[in-house]
Amino acid sequence: MPNAAELLKTVGLLADGPVRWGSPVRSARPGIAIVELPAPLAQAPVDVSTCGKWAERVPTLLLDGERPDGRQLARRLASFWLPSQTVLYVVSTEKSLGARVGALYATELGSRRPHSGGNWLKTLRGHDGCRVWWSETDAVVEYEDAIFGAFAAQVPADEVAALHDPSVVMPFANLVTALGERKAHGLTGTLLAVEEPAPSAIARSVRPAAAASSARASRAAVRATPTARTTRAAVAKPEPPRPDPTYMSPSGLERLQAELADLRDVQRPAVVARIKAARELGDLRENADYDAARREQSFIEGRVQAIEAILRNAHVVDDETVHEVIIGSTVILERDGEPIEYRIVGSSEANPAEGRISYVSPIGQALLGRRAGDDVVVKAPSGDRHYRVAEVR
Repeated sequence: MPNAAELLKTVGLLADGPVRWGSPVRSARPGIAIVELPAPLAQAPVDVSTCGKWAERVPTLLLDGERPDGRQLARRLASFWLPSQTVLYVVSTEKSLGARVGALYATELGSRRPHSGGNWLKTLRGHDGCRVWWSETDAVVEYEDAIFGAFAAQVPADEVAALHDPSVVMPFANLVTALGERKAHGLTGTLLAVEEPAPSAIARSVRPAAAASSARASRAAVRATPTARTTRAAVAKPEPPRPDPTYMSPSGLERLQAELADLRDVQRPAVVARIKAARELGDLRENADYDAARREQSFIEGRVQAIEAILRNAHVVDDETVHEVIIGSTVILERDGEPIEYRIVGSSEANPAEGRISYVSPIGQALLGRRAGDDVVVKAPSGDRHYRVAEVR
């Protein structure tokens, strides 16, 4: 089976390297890097303890909708192992290869930053024995797509059939292809919603030997002081801030869920098919159909991520049994004898042209908690506006 260098050569790229895992890649240009094992392994070296710590660190992590333990996580990851292959992960960047690979090294399992793409690598025992090859190119998307195709084409059929998801064949730690096809691995919420604060750097300066000796003596005296030790121990590590909840009505939640399902199940597969068809027409750098499809794919993926972020923090307000104005209420107002109808919604679903106003808007804030018969004054730049609440439902 081809190793990383041979895989790069297969698609027409010149391979550079390798360097051992953790060593810098000396390139500031765009390109593709490949992480590989020194030799194939018949069994997946997924570490159960590491997987368990991953689940403990990220409380949102679910496997098929349920909270897993380390063994369950390890089994699922191992079900994507390809025993004959050395290539574990393909990463591309349109900026600096050295910076992207360095970010891959620095990212803790479960963290979003600086680069979470290779998180599965961190679950492997001995991943620090891996090596990294790379190749500089400005056509990173085209070549990454070609590498995935070449990789999948040479995996034995029996190994493909044994995969948990045999429909998308990729290196172990890759979860999505250059065209947006995704492994059906069943894992969700695998990254921290809010990053933990990084430890602050300790400033160092060069001082004369006598001053350094005096400073060491002072630090020793501080360490020997019970009060100082107690004070340091009592300083609790600050918890990362939690994201604010996104309030929405049940109907708003249904609309977002329906849109997400359409994006995932209809629009995403359709644009992937368009990209594949356009790719068969020839040189991708002169292919308008390909460029348009890629732009549409970028929009779809951005919208999917935005909706998923809203739903993770969604707080649905049920308005069935409440007669006060709350999020989700429909309110009939009267002003100068004319009825005006509004629905109070979360900021993510507001559309004043359709009568849906956010609860954080001036009129939304003025209406919250009101009942039928109440008089309401809304502060506006043009002056106060007076309304009467005629009906709440």
